[in-house]
Amino acid sequence: MELQLDPLFQTITLVVLVLILVADLLIILKRPHIPSPKESTLWVVFYVTLALIFAGILWIVTGGEVAGQFVAGWLTEYSLSIDNLFVFVLIMGQFAVPRRYQQEVLMVGIIIALVLRGAFILVGATIIENFSPIFYLFGLFLIYTAIRQAFPGGDHDDDTQKENLIVRTLRRVLPMSDAYDGKKVITRVDGKKLFTPMIIVFVAIGVTDLLFAIDSIPAIFGITQSPFIVFTANLFALMGLRQLYFLLGDLLDRLKYLHYGIAFILAFIGVKLILHAMHVNELPFLNGGEPIEWAPEISTWVSLAVIILSMAVATVASLIAARREPAAVGAQDAAAEVADEKGTPSTVEHPERD
Repeated sequence: MELQLDPLFQTITLVVLVLILVADLLIILKRPHIPSPKESTLWVVFYVTLALIFAGILWIVTGGEVAGQFVAGWLTEYSLSIDNLFVFVLIMGQFAVPRRYQQEVLMVGIIIALVLRGAFILVGATIIENFSPIFYLFGLFLIYTAIRQAFPGGDHDDDTQKENLIVRTLRRVLPMSDAYDGKKVITRVDGKKLFTPMIIVFVAIGVTDLLFAIDSIPAIFGITQSPFIVFTANLFALMGLRQLYFLLGDLLDRLKYLHYGIAFILAFIGVKLILHAMHVNELPFLNGGEPIEWAPEISTWVSLAVIILSMAVATVASLIAARREPAAVGAQDAAAEVADEKGTPSTVEHPERD
């Protein structure tokens, strides 16, 4: 379905959302602190409510189909973003980032993610517009990713070494201080300007966001082909991610079945993309280059129901299992597992010099 959205509406929406994001950033910079569970809960509720209000506005302005695509896309990105939190926990712990400054680090990570995902969205939209068979590739990639998500393991040493090589190279190339200097990226030691380990943390976060964007952007294009809906869904999912990090905290180690729910969502969207590609088929060696009529188009509302049900089942099953197994695996171990599955830096050097 080709969406025709008013350019003025899109512009106003993006301006308002960017202003909210900037205001959030200024609040953090003005008062760095460790948010309490109550504060984090209020912020998460605020951003979730904001997303639902935006969905309501879309319903009024453009109709239920567009609103449904936004909600399905937002929930997909939100669920995939929770997976990010496992790796964020790992990075913060291994680099010994002071908890007082973790909000700033997460905010920088969110900004990096928005820039990277914006670029991916523009590229993806252009490819889709000019080469519809890309849906076959997107679908197969998501099914492959779902299998890796459901059954983590295998040999990712080469990817991990590449990631660590980036970190080690930066440490060799950049003049680096031995310790953090608050939230500063550059400090002065004995009259000499040096980078602090914070720059390495930003690089690690950026690499992580890049790898997660590669997974998430094809997934949401399986729900909607509107770049505006794709970007706003990503924006709303990322806006509440920082607060969700502090809210979940120790709860992350209890979500032991979360990756199965995410894997099912990715596999479902992958199948949906392949069916859509068959429905609009243009490949000359398939059905003579004609659309395959029997291939069904899965509706937005079915997709939304599958996404909600998958995450609900995975979450409830995780919490039930956690109650039965008090000595569940810790958050750091869970984070390492996700990092290994994603190929992100699962072993990084401590900020202190050797």
